[in-house]
Amino acid sequence: MAYRYLDHMTDAFIEVTGDTMEKAFENAGISVVDTIIDIKSVENKEERKIEIYADDLKGLLYSWLEEIIILTVTDGFVGKTFNVKITKNDKHHLVAKIIGEEINFEKHHFKMEIKSPTYHLMEIRDEKPVLMRFILDL
Repeated sequence: MAYRYLDHMTDAFIEVTGDTMEKAFENAGISVVDTIIDIKSVENKEERKIEIYADDLKGLLYSWLEEIIILTVTDGFVGKTFNVKITKNDKHHLVAKIIGEEINFEKHHFKMEIKSPTYHLMEIRDEKPVLMRFILDL
């Protein structure tokens, strides 16, 4: 399992791993979608693109989680397959291709609403494997 839920009183506390930083970000995206709906019910039908800039990795992770929530909850598009590329010049730059489909609440079983990610207890360990922990405010 590339992610798991950790104990937390009120919110979703998620631990994600990946062989690379990009794979960890992909798994973080999957974990957000799977917290909102049953990701197993999603089909790869359409593609969307997200591009993010941030000063550091925590800022990049926060913005990434926020964009996935907006894409799902506000735009009504649910991703299943994530392809992330990260580069760093003066800022961290993430470009993601997300494949999935429009939300259909009869097909995609709604689990819970996420308000936003949070920096509280956010952790990124850039080692092998990459480990990230973050909280989603429910």
